[in-house]
Amino acid sequence: MSRSTRCTAISDGSEGVKKSVFRVSALGGGHGLSATLKALRIIAAEHLTAIVTVADDGGSSGRIRQDMDVLPPGDLRMALAALCDDTEWGQTWAQVMQHRFRSKDGVTGSLDDHAMGNLLIVALWELIGDPVDGLRWAGALLGARGQVLPMSRQPLTMSGLVHPPAQIGSEGGSDISAEPDAEPVRIDSQVELARAGRMGRLSDVEIHPAQAEACAEALNAIELSDWVVFGPGSWYTSVLPHLLLEAMRTALYETEAKRCIVMNLIAETDETAGMSPADHLRVLHHYAPQIRIDRILADPESVKQSEREAFQEVAAQIGAQVVYQEVRSADRPDVHDPLRLAIALNEVFSS
Repeated sequence: MSRSTRCTAISDGSEGVKKSVFRVSALGGGHGLSATLKALRIIAAEHLTAIVTVADDGGSSGRIRQDMDVLPPGDLRMALAALCDDTEWGQTWAQVMQHRFRSKDGVTGSLDDHAMGNLLIVALWELIGDPVDGLRWAGALLGARGQVLPMSRQPLTMSGLVHPPAQIGSEGGSDISAEPDAEPVRIDSQVELARAGRMGRLSDVEIHPAQAEACAEALNAIELSDWVVFGPGSWYTSVLPHLLLEAMRTALYETEAKRCIVMNLIAETDETAGMSPADHLRVLHHYAPQIRIDRILADPESVKQSEREAFQEVAAQIGAQVVYQEVRSADRPDVHDPLRLAIALNEVFSS
């Protein structure tokens, strides 16, 4: 079946939303990827793949990594929960996967703050012996609408340099000169990188081991996709990692799929303090200059009028057309609304 034949849209009868038969791979981790998946399962559940970062070393996942030789399950768990449908079965299992244990008052227990889904996933990995097969079984139990894959079967770590503001260079889009006496600080933890932006601008972000193998099933999903979606999410620790793994970067470059970036609703976080929306695009282009982007989806309020010219100039440099559409929740302006995002993505895919 050709791509043009496959990329038609059919109505699913739900309030005018159309369900597409596009093959979509969504890349990321954490809450950002969850937001994308909750939208995509409305329009592309039959052919949806989540490809998830596996470098988390904080919280429940970090504790599990210290004790066991397994992938960090947290972001994988969140992706599975996001793919649960809106039936009673689906939503009950989504809550079970996200449930965190709490000991009674006055007691510090070994299960405190562990997510139930993390323990379930690790149990399946130990019984089945393969992380991809274990996630497939977990998805079947939950009735997940789509599949969840790790970006690598090998647990990864991340590192980077944090530069004081006077050292910020072209990677972030600033022309401020470096102070000769100010030494950058090396960070060797994903969870620390995620809050390092308050110390300065990040650079030289790397995945370890550098030659880790990408998950073969993930590479195949990218090759067969009609659209690949990046973001939203923590820019350096959830969105960027896929471009740092050589085989995955090559797959993203060589695929015939179109590529879409969903921008964050808030540009400045603990990871990206001082960065504009244009700086976010510069970072991705810096680490993967050969990869072209087709569409960039941004909420109108997330890119200030004073920032739009620079934002659209950088978008044009990477080959992208910017689409402004309201995708934020009316009740929580810092959160993507699944239905609004689904409508926006469906229009992007169909354009």
